Amino acid sequence: MIKIAMAAAGTIAFAVLFSVPSNLYLACGITGAVGFGVYDAAVFAGMTPALSTFLATLVVSFLSRFLAVWEKAPAIIFTVTGIFPLVPGAGIYWTAYYLVTGELRQALYAGFDAVKAAAAIALGMIMIFEIPNRFFHKGTRGTRNI
Repeated sequence: MIKIAMAAAGTIAFAVLFSVPSNLYLACGITGAVGFGVYDAAVFAGMTPALSTFLATLVVSFLSRFLAVWEKAPAIIFTVTGIFPLVPGAGIYWTAYYLVTGELRQALYAGFDAVKAAAAIALGMIMIFEIPNRFFHKGTRGTRNI
């Protein structure tokens, strides 16, 4: 629970840093917390970090699109802040560290894991953002939702 709370706090801090409107801080925090919770549960269940990142990204992207309609705000606000806890920053750091220290085999492993996580994030976002808008908008019959 502490890790999930820290993911929410980090997500809100990221939202503050990027001047997200203050009435959306809670929604951003929830997005980041839920995404990291899915990631943590998937890793705990024995899935690979890349697959766990992919599943968490699907949830974050879906929640972002839902909250965009609910809060009447752009989905990118929730997507960028909510994906923050899933970004493989430590993997990139260790890749650079191992390259500088001359441990090329370790750099290769760390770099490949970071690339897999980044690709999982990109694929997860693409899959959800390809779903037509009408599935996220509530509307009346006969009106056109954009």
